[in-house]
Amino acid sequence: MLVLSVSRAEAFTMTTSASTAATHEGEEHAGNLAGRLNWLRAGVLGANDGIVSVAAIVVGVAGASTSTGAIATAGAAGLVGGAISMALGEYVSVSSQRDSQNALIEKERRELRDDPDAELAELTQLYRDQGLSEETAAAVAEELTKRDALKAHLAAELGIDEDEVVSPWHAAAASAAAFTIGAILPLLAMLLPPASIRIPVTFVAVLLALALTGAVGARIGGGSKARATLRVVVGGAAALAATFVIGMLLHTGGVA
Repeated sequence: MLVLSVSRAEAFTMTTSASTAATHEGEEHAGNLAGRLNWLRAGVLGANDGIVSVAAIVVGVAGASTSTGAIATAGAAGLVGGAISMALGEYVSVSSQRDSQNALIEKERRELRDDPDAELAELTQLYRDQGLSEETAAAVAEELTKRDALKAHLAAELGIDEDEVVSPWHAAAASAAAFTIGAILPLLAMLLPPASIRIPVTFVAVLLALALTGAVGARIGGGSKARATLRVVVGGAAALAATFVIGMLLHTGGVA
């Protein structure tokens, strides 16, 4: 009966795989696609942070001073400081996540070594909880255990793939790069035009860029593009207006 269950499970898997390959050719599945989407979403958010942060700095300084040198210095400082801060924060966060994942993997490896029978029973129960019959769950658990016990338990119990443990260095570099790319736009928009129009040009360039990042972020997350775009544009406009007003008040008060 066990052999029959395995045969049926294999036949079902082969039929399903063939059907999936025929109808979804070229489509990515499982954690690979999810991981790429998470990286892309993080990149969009990092660029958005760079746009808003540096734009707010240069607009605020421009409200207080017409000095191109002062604006460039403040903007460059904001770009470098922000990129380092983003990279450091991402490195610390992802390092903690990586340590947790490695600890869970090591714990599972130790349990498989010390009590394989109990682990097999646990894996069987997990498949039963997903709706498989006792016989099919046992057959699947035994086959996957023979193939790669650790991988099977990590996937079923923890949703972890040992080969996809995140790298804090990659995350830090990606975060810093995304922030820098976003920050360059408002800095150039403020420095390149003539002094008489640099502030309105920066406002327009920044709001258009935020509209784009909002739409891209919504597309990645599957949400409403209109709502997402409106949120980031209104938030960015508020940040620019606030820092510009503060800069004007400081200039008017003689502080700057």
